[in-house]
Amino acid sequence: MTFLNSLWFNLVFYTANLVLCAGLSWAMLLPRKQIVKAVEVWLGSIAWIESHFCGIKYRVVGRENIPEGAFILASKHQSAWETFKIHLIVKDPAIVLKRELLRIPLVGWWMKRSGSIAIDRKAGAQSILEMVAAARKAAAEGRPIVIFPEGTRAPVGKALPYKSGVAALYQELNLPVVPMALNSGVLWSRDSFFKKRGTITVELLPQIPAGLHREEMMHRLRETLEPATARLVKEA
Repeated sequence: MTFLNSLWFNLVFYTANLVLCAGLSWAMLLPRKQIVKAVEVWLGSIAWIESHFCGIKYRVVGRENIPEGAFILASKHQSAWETFKIHLIVKDPAIVLKRELLRIPLVGWWMKRSGSIAIDRKAGAQSILEMVAAARKAAAEGRPIVIFPEGTRAPVGKALPYKSGVAALYQELNLPVVPMALNSGVLWSRDSFFKKRGTITVELLPQIPAGLHREEMMHRLRETLEPATARLVKEA
């Protein structure tokens, strides 16, 4: 039954994404803010399909912790699921992602046109400089900057070292950080064909204020994000 459910989910999920991405492709000719509206339609439709046809629902708690204006959203990354929900959780995000993702047909084009921040992870310090410059521009427009501190998807129950990118953004942009815990990997595991029915929880945690020393911010981020994620995984 798990195999059949997963087969059904993958058929529906990928077919719906292909149809929606292609069907809305005309919107890429519009100004960026209108493109973002089209992305919200696309991803909102996918979330509805997941809920009504595939049995994967989600809930977001802690929205009151989102500040006005620009901020840094530092999110755990357990699966591909959250990459399809960021635009539904915060408005007009500038998502830091690896440049290779822009090469994905259709989906990569949407990422680029909607204002994501693509970095070359092999470029070292230069990639940090380019990321900060792009993030500063997005922040000036009042957009949230979204980054996955671990830099890649981590298996449920495993915490990877936090990369320097989030610390660089915090230090250079002087913005508060909102940690985002989740348990998506319980139902939709990393690089797995198999999916489980249920409800994914996303929790926006109290913000870490701007102006702290970068080491203090990183300590607070890890000590806030990891226990909250472990709790959500246990509750799933």
